[in-house]
Parts: sequence; C-alpha cells; structure tokens
Amino acid sequence: MATDQWGQGIDTLDYTDQPDLVVLGASLRDGLTPRSVMRFADATSRDAAVASPVAGMIAWLTATKVWTGFDGTSWVALAAGTQAWTTPVLATGYTANGNSNGVPQYRVVNLFGDLVVMWRGGLGVTYTSGAPANSGNFLHDPLPAGARPTTFRTVTAACSAVSSESLSVKIDFKADGTSAIVTQSGVQPPWVSLNNIMYSLTS
Repeated sequence: MATDQWGQGIDTLDYTDQPDLVVLGASLRDGLTPRSVMRFADATSRDAAVASPVAGMIAWLTATKVWTGFDGTSWVALAAGTQAWTTPVLATGYTANGNSNGVPQYRVVNLFGDLVVMWRGGLGVTYTSGAPANSGNFLHDPLPAGARPTTFRTVTAACSAVSSESLSVKIDFKADGTSAIVTQSGVQPPWVSLNNIMYSLTS
C-alpha cells in the first residue's frame, strides 16, 4: 500500500500490490470521507452518524447553515453560511421603523467561533395600562429554532427620551423563541431601537 504525499494517511494500492478493487474502494472511501466536508441535516444527525469524531473533521449542518469542526473535544462552529436578514411579523401593538431606525430584522452570524443573533431596525411601541402592548412580546410568532438562545438572554436597547424617564429598556430573549420588552414604571418610550443588539446562541 502507498500513502498520500500530503501526510493525511490515505492509503492506496501500489504497483507491487495485488489488484483489488474492494480494498482500493474501501481505502479511498474510508480515508477521504472523514477528511472531506461531510453534510448533515442538523447536529443530531451528525452526532448519530459520526459516533467517534476525530480532531479535524468538518461537517456542514443544513438546517442552521453552519460549518462545524471537531477540535478534539467537541464540535464547534467554524463559520456561518450566507445569512440573509429575516423580517419577522410583529405582534399587535408594534410597528416597524420606529424613529426611522428601519424595519426590524435579524440574522445568525459567526463571531469569533460563537454563533450569535444580530438585530437591526426600530419598533414603534404602544402601551396598555402603562405596560408595553402584548405584555412586551413584540413578535407575532416565536423565533425559529436556529435563532433561539439555549438559555435566557437579557440585553439593553436604546429608546426614546420622550414620555420616558430612561434612555434604555430591557429586552428578554427566551429559549422558547419569545422575546419581550420590559420597562419600569413611568417608562413608556414611543420607540425602541434594535440596532446593535446581539445575543449568543450557545450556553
């Protein structure tokens, strides 16, 4: 048997070896597959198929559009594929382009190996009994699984100084995909900015 010249440990038949297509095919299949970019529907499918990963393996996850690599200890995100901005449907009581900040949108990006959700745009906010409409939940539907944090995430968002005693509010992003604006008593800004808001998807 001969080994490839790049030191990857891929064996092939040499001139002095007895011709054997079964051995040759198995060598190329088992040698090249774990060194290629493997493709799976999601992390669960990857983990089921690759029960004993080896450091250096790379796998693409179709559902989340993420390249992952095994570093010898665990699978980590290497990069995110092209992630276009997504425009969610807003709940009743909220309007887009608050204070001309743009339409609320989000996308998943890779930041130093950590998958994060990035937001932009602005919300027009109405109030019921002094609290943000719909108990602060500004999305009509929960975020998809690929944009939900694994644990509770709380971020600070800039807001209007008009009708408010604060220049910022709190926004909670939850593991179930829901998100809500939280204000203090007397804080009723007519708009909230989502620009520069980010939260990690990993624990």
